[in-house]
Amino acid sequence: MNTSSSRTSRRQFAALTTAAMAATLCPLPALPGETPVRKRLMRLTLSPGAIGVKANPRETLALAHQYGFEAIEPNANFLTDLSDADLAAFRAEMQARNIVFGSAGLAVNFRQDDAKFRTSLEALPKIAAGLQRAGVTRVGTWISPTHAELAYADNLRQHATRLREAAKVLRDHGQRLGLEYVGTPSIRQNRPNPFIYSLRQMQELIAEIGTGNVGVVLDSWHWWTAGETEADLLKLTNADVVSVDLNDAPAGIPLPEQQDGKRELPCATGVIPVKTFLGALQRISYDGPVRAEPFNKPLNAMDKDAACAATIAALKKAAALITDN
Repeated sequence: MNTSSSRTSRRQFAALTTAAMAATLCPLPALPGETPVRKRLMRLTLSPGAIGVKANPRETLALAHQYGFEAIEPNANFLTDLSDADLAAFRAEMQARNIVFGSAGLAVNFRQDDAKFRTSLEALPKIAAGLQRAGVTRVGTWISPTHAELAYADNLRQHATRLREAAKVLRDHGQRLGLEYVGTPSIRQNRPNPFIYSLRQMQELIAEIGTGNVGVVLDSWHWWTAGETEADLLKLTNADVVSVDLNDAPAGIPLPEQQDGKRELPCATGVIPVKTFLGALQRISYDGPVRAEPFNKPLNAMDKDAACAATIAALKKAAALITDN
């Protein structure tokens, strides 16, 4: 659950590894009398698996309501198997608690051999129909930044061909497909055939797919590790962004040595400029889900209540940097 081009220099980020910088990059919300940013449209989302919480969909909804999340990650199998009456009741409970659906995962095996891809693709229409019936409009997945065998051009062609077929099915069911690039440099070290690891490269893949319903999954971690800037984000529109992950990085570790599976909750260290990242999304009027995906062992070791409480506190702290709501 759960990616070569010229990039801006990463040297500027090496200094952002001390606790002192956290106060600058994640400052307190605006004081009374200061002009607030317009109302936030993005929804703070509970994705249990992303924070090490085991919870079925009904438990997830209850936890989201208890701790103040605004959206939940949809479970395609659960929603597809519900009767019309049970689905109506579940959606009514969500509406009563002012909770909406975030982004579902893409249930297509596009990374392995063609037989596995075809088998999973054949099952997609039923899954997409189940999500459509529940009102889910966003689906996402990630792209590996290397390949064991395929060179860049061949890998791009294969990804575009396979994902185009999946995107067409989703389009027929009113859904957008989001693709996440993985910017972490250490993942590409000593591995053959680098692939997509930047926003610009991802946009090239999206253009090659060409179905009109494919956008990007943005992650503050990958935006930062790819050496990207606020200006890169401001080139996007709301329609370009399907979903967002929000994370921070451990302090005291040079960017090239950061490990993808060792992250922090938003605003935990201030290494990643969360205010800049979210502020750009606010400026383009992004209105989709925002979840935390920190791959953090201490967080995963907490019980579900403590983990949910810590996660929503971090997300709200980040959101308070850009708006008074």
